[in-house]
Amino acid sequence: MSFSRPPDHYLASLVYELCKLPTETSWVEFKHNNADPAMIGERISALSNSAALEGKTYAYMLWGVEDGTHRLVGTSFNTSFAKVGNEALENWLRHSLTPSPHFSFHSIQLEGMPIVILEIPRATHTPIQFKGIEYIRNASYTKKLKDFPEIERGLWRVFEKTPFESLAAIGQLTSEEVLRLIDYPAYFDLMGIDLPSNREQILARLQSENLITTTDSGKWSVLNLGALLFAKSLADFPGLARKALRVIHYQGRTRIVTLHEQMGSKGYANGFEGLIGYINGRLPHNEVLGTALRREVPMFPEMSIRELVANALIHQDFSQTGTGPMIEIFDDRLEITNPGLPLIATDRFLDSPPKSRNEALASLMRRIGICEERGSGIDKVVHETEVFQLPAPRFETTPLHTRAVLFAHKDFENMTTQERVQACYLHACLRYLLRDYMTNESLRERFGVTSEKIAAISRVIASAKKVGVILPADDAQGHKFARYVPHWGR
Repeated sequence: MSFSRPPDHYLASLVYELCKLPTETSWVEFKHNNADPAMIGERISALSNSAALEGKTYAYMLWGVEDGTHRLVGTSFNTSFAKVGNEALENWLRHSLTPSPHFSFHSIQLEGMPIVILEIPRATHTPIQFKGIEYIRNASYTKKLKDFPEIERGLWRVFEKTPFESLAAIGQLTSEEVLRLIDYPAYFDLMGIDLPSNREQILARLQSENLITTTDSGKWSVLNLGALLFAKSLADFPGLARKALRVIHYQGRTRIVTLHEQMGSKGYANGFEGLIGYINGRLPHNEVLGTALRREVPMFPEMSIRELVANALIHQDFSQTGTGPMIEIFDDRLEITNPGLPLIATDRFLDSPPKSRNEALASLMRRIGICEERGSGIDKVVHETEVFQLPAPRFETTPLHTRAVLFAHKDFENMTTQERVQACYLHACLRYLLRDYMTNESLRERFGVTSEKIAAISRVIASAKKVGVILPADDAQGHKFARYVPHWGR
């Protein structure tokens, strides 16, 4: 079931309700036939920004309605044939707007006359620009936002206090439509709550969790939190379809040959176990010798995968459009990438209390047991890699993304200096969090080497000191029993 095109009875009801407005508002505009592309672009910017200021989920432009009287007159505007040069109008508008909102044109017949409705989502995190300029509605006029600094400050205050999770993903739904879109049995199952016996109790519970909400017209909206976590199909929510997690399995160690690619369809919560099972099923396995038999074990500990995937989902920056979380599987590593730069430095992931852009999402995922308790996740990931004697995980950033990398097993002799130093630093962090110190002996145990490697481990410690990631716990200590802390531990 897809709601990308609302039913005609809803669109008809919407037109009639908007026509009842006494005048044009800052979030509604009426036109007869004027379909100038630049005008439409400016209005999308202005109406979207104004809707955010007014606390509206959507703004609208209607063609075929007489301005002033709001009488239906029909229109000659046909979006199917509208072009700018050789380019379709809709495509031209999308790349002329920054960030491009997920607007939709709808055409219906009312009273025997063609009517066109442009549904425009509110701006959510930054003002919408048309060709680099931000617009706003002032009374019934479209103006440049920069000419109204007080309004601009007010708009930014709205962005700061309105979390993404509380915005509507789709609105004007009946209760039956809500329950067809949301996997509500999964919610009750994951929460360990008996499924209520009637629809009203189900809806009330979902509303109490801020997964859905009622609208001014008595209908329902599914909020982003509800859609992201419990959608039966994220494709039913046009603004969130690109937020589905993508898994790509490559041949070898490069991205040249793709063996398989899978785009997640369910919400993050009701689809999480299936996602982890799918990843584990695609991972290479290592063969180990037990007491009597050889057996295959996954290349990476499942707990580490679960925690890093959950982190990628929770900490992504939803303001970045056209991109979503991604997992890439190679023969020698697993890369987990999410949109957005971290709010804390990557070298402090172990000890710093987590900060999330999406606290409601993080809180609910913790409550249903998808990720670890606050502040206990990354240190467990590092601990697991030490237990499995894997190279240390790497946490890195691109200009727009955060990436965590797990590496396949390597013997100490085959590790690069950089890999050894990274392992040394994270080991020092882990020991510090246990109110203990790193020593040559503890680092030998971490790498799984014998006392014969004392000199080699000392060279690793010297390299880590040289680049400044660890420090002696006591400047006056002797070399033989030296103890070390991470660079932030003194």
